[in-house]
Amino acid sequence: MPIPFINRARTIAVAPTPQASAAPRIGLALGSGAAHGWTQIGILQVLEAHGLRPDIIAGSSIGAVVGGCYAAGKLADLEDFARSLTPRRVFSLMDFTFSGAGLLSGGRLKNLLDSQLGALSIPELSLKFGAVATQCKTGQEVWLTSGPLCDAVRASYALPGIFEPVNIGGDWLFDGALANPVPVTLCRALGADLVIAVTMVADNFGRGGVRVASLAASSSLPGEAAMAGNPMVPPLPAEPPRRGFLAARRVSAPSIANTMLDAFNITQDRIARSRLAGDPPDAMIKCRVGKIGLFDFHRADELIALGKAAAEHALDDIKLEIGAALQPEG
Repeated sequence: MPIPFINRARTIAVAPTPQASAAPRIGLALGSGAAHGWTQIGILQVLEAHGLRPDIIAGSSIGAVVGGCYAAGKLADLEDFARSLTPRRVFSLMDFTFSGAGLLSGGRLKNLLDSQLGALSIPELSLKFGAVATQCKTGQEVWLTSGPLCDAVRASYALPGIFEPVNIGGDWLFDGALANPVPVTLCRALGADLVIAVTMVADNFGRGGVRVASLAASSSLPGEAAMAGNPMVPPLPAEPPRRGFLAARRVSAPSIANTMLDAFNITQDRIARSRLAGDPPDAMIKCRVGKIGLFDFHRADELIALGKAAAEHALDDIKLEIGAALQPEG
């Protein structure tokens, strides 16, 4: 049977005139950051006030908490809860345990989530939502896009050593920040055409570089003399002389809690930089949180205000990206 002739020139000639693209589906990738995540409440409020309601939200750790509450229509309730926290109340939510896999059982926080999110499942939400978790044994990144919302959120924020891991479908899962701290990839997988990533940066963290340190005042590391004049290697800061009682006193080591937290943050920061370099978002909201600590949950007023300011600052870039996506193709 002969093959029908295709007049390719004619097909090209009658191609339709390019039309404006449909409104892009906006995805919001909410990053991890413990108490710093309260900034995301302010960010979401500003975006919505300017008509930039996301169609898709992917969250990791505290980003899953804020994003899940927003998708469930409970952002105002979460804000009231965050603003009501005091150091005493934060401590009262810590149910210490010495028999599980974490310092805290997480039962009190689970009860709070259950009271707000109830039996909501992810497919019932008003927008597409996904949370990132990490499988305990393999370190595999797990995307939670179905099932009970409360379980997905709890698994995503289960900080290793602090909260007990959560069992979902036979897998023990903990904090998603260990696999994907700012889940741009999940946003795209859920169908986002344009992804806005939200990250939090402390003033004293996230500064890369290399520093050569001497093991003793009279000794040096191999190659240190050769590197002394290298402009890529910053010089060691001079240590002030000690006198009297201070001369014999040794600097105390960091606490166990601070050491664990710093180690987790260094790991998270390096992973986030790598993931964002491999799959960069279309726009970024970078919120500087100053010297507010990762466990300063009682400072929600300051953090929400910082989130609003960061979102306002990024609005022009976001609108520019949306405008570019609406341009006719061709």
